[in-house]
Amino acid sequence: MKDKNAERINNLTSWLMARYIKLVFATSKRDDDYGQLKDSFARNAPLIIGGWHGTFLLAPILMPEPGEVSAVVARHGDAAVMGRMLERFGVKLIHGAGAGGKKKDKGGMFALRASLRELKAGRSIAMTADVPPGPARQAGLGIITIARLSGRPILPCAAVTSRFKVLNTWSRFVINLPFSKLVLLSGEPVYVPADADKQMMEAKRVELETKINDLVACGHEMVGVDPLLSAPPEVGVHQKPGLVLKIYRSGMRLMQPLARPILRRRAKRGKEDLSRMSERFGRATIQRPAGDLIWFHAASVGETNAVLPLISLLLEKKLAQSILLTTGTVTSARIAAKRLTTGALHQFIPLDTPAFIKRFLDHWRPDLALLVESEIWPNLMLETSARKIPVALINGIISQKSFRHWRRWGSLSRPLFGRFDLVLVQNEQLQKRIIRLGAPDVRVVGNLKIDAPALPVDELKKHQLLKWIGARPHFLAASTHPGEERQIIEAHKKLRQQFPDLLTIIVPRHPERGDEIFELVSDSGFECVKRSSGEPLIKKTDLYIADTLGELGLFFDISNIIFLGGSLVEIGGHNPIEAVRFGTAVLTGPNWRNQNDSFHALLQGKGALEVNSGRELADSILTLMSNEQELLQLLANAEKIVEEMTGAIDRTLEAITPMLPAERRAADKQNNELAT
Repeated sequence: MKDKNAERINNLTSWLMARYIKLVFATSKRDDDYGQLKDSFARNAPLIIGGWHGTFLLAPILMPEPGEVSAVVARHGDAAVMGRMLERFGVKLIHGAGAGGKKKDKGGMFALRASLRELKAGRSIAMTADVPPGPARQAGLGIITIARLSGRPILPCAAVTSRFKVLNTWSRFVINLPFSKLVLLSGEPVYVPADADKQMMEAKRVELETKINDLVACGHEMVGVDPLLSAPPEVGVHQKPGLVLKIYRSGMRLMQPLARPILRRRAKRGKEDLSRMSERFGRATIQRPAGDLIWFHAASVGETNAVLPLISLLLEKKLAQSILLTTGTVTSARIAAKRLTTGALHQFIPLDTPAFIKRFLDHWRPDLALLVESEIWPNLMLETSARKIPVALINGIISQKSFRHWRRWGSLSRPLFGRFDLVLVQNEQLQKRIIRLGAPDVRVVGNLKIDAPALPVDELKKHQLLKWIGARPHFLAASTHPGEERQIIEAHKKLRQQFPDLLTIIVPRHPERGDEIFELVSDSGFECVKRSSGEPLIKKTDLYIADTLGELGLFFDISNIIFLGGSLVEIGGHNPIEAVRFGTAVLTGPNWRNQNDSFHALLQGKGALEVNSGRELADSILTLMSNEQELLQLLANAEKIVEEMTGAIDRTLEAITPMLPAERRAADKQNNELAT
């Protein structure tokens, strides 16, 4: 019964749509030569009719005579309704679509073969050149491939009305309204040679994309409207802040008087530096150097470590005069103080209020802003963009949970993501997410953290630590979170049955939890020492709690086997590459979604092990400690996998180079010379 009702609804909807399209056509005044359009179809038939997904509502009136054309439509529910509407205009359907970068089959190969058969039989086909979920109005290679294999031309087409409504979909779907000015346009055909290589295919893709966009722009000019009114945010102007964003900005202004007491409370917990609190209000504590300034903003330790090599490379190659790095945590500030090279400065990022951000920008006047991973603060983005400062997101990442939140508030996400001039992400999945949030130019370059050098190691401290440990078997639990230490203690207890003098080292993600972990270990009946106490690690110490800052590299360096935390609880895991760099076998829990690329590659290539509990952790460690050959193979696999994943820093540098101040000046000079 449910299927029959759905069938009736689909039939009624498609009938109404067909009647509506006929109404628009009948009541609109045409300013084009319709006969010339029909002649273009006749001269080039059979052909491939190409247009944009967002502007194809009037596609049926662009078609040749009924029975002469087939249309490629997707298989999902919305497309089924569209398909039935097309059938009412005598259009035959080919079901299937490209996967848009996803792994599931959407019938793309079926549609390709069916399209080739139709063209060979003398029937034209119609299809959208852009592919869900975007980017909108950017041609894909699917339509180019069909043209190459069939030898038939692609005819760029567009239908534009002076009155329309735009839906908030990935393609900014246009509902053309009746009683409009209407133009139906076609461009010069695009032919793709049968022997076209990859470079030629890309050139033809760009040619088609340009021709369709030019047609749409021409159509809007002919009917007298601004083409940006219907354009997707990624090809138009910045979308104005909506109600949610305005509420946020107002709320942050109201919260501003509370900033000082909040920061003082955080300082008591070691999370703020009172001596530099003014920086959090946008007041600089150092002078801006003369000349160009590139601004990097990284949230915390992981992001800072990821971009430090890129900062050094820019200065080393003299691509930057000065660099400002801002971060939000005390730990990252200490790392910056130790590792920033000459020419690079550090400040704390101001709180995200309009006044604080404006004060910060007034002083530093950056020529380029490079935000790292997911540091997308609304006032920071809006104020920076308002000053015409180019903004890029590098090593971009957004979790599925965060993506759902951003998507739920489109009036918040699109005005922010649409202001990025460039977004560089780690994989295609992230690319698709960020495109859907409104970013205009999103490219996959890999993960900067994989290219980051090994964490620093104090050799004197390493010598002392190895002297304390001696020949004792030991394993490391690094970057642990609440709920994991209890399972680590369980693993330690089980392993002691085989290794009575076992030492377990715990490095909590947040060192201030040292006392909490100390009590938990003591209550379990084991002897433990906190590193922050300064007490030596002695023979009867069962668990050693390394509750200090900046020493993770030291503990990676002395360990053969580690468990990487944040993965037995719902945190999402931490970067395994840092450990692999030290020739360490990595074990993880099942929750590693925040490090998806790295862990997926390591686990698939047998370069890491996954466990689900303290008992499984003990079993895996026992296997590796008892079987040296298995341990060595795991290490070799991991090293090979990481080596194959490198290269992100070079690709990132190549992508941001045109945005660098000197490069922009050179490009502007060349354009001015060409113009004159």
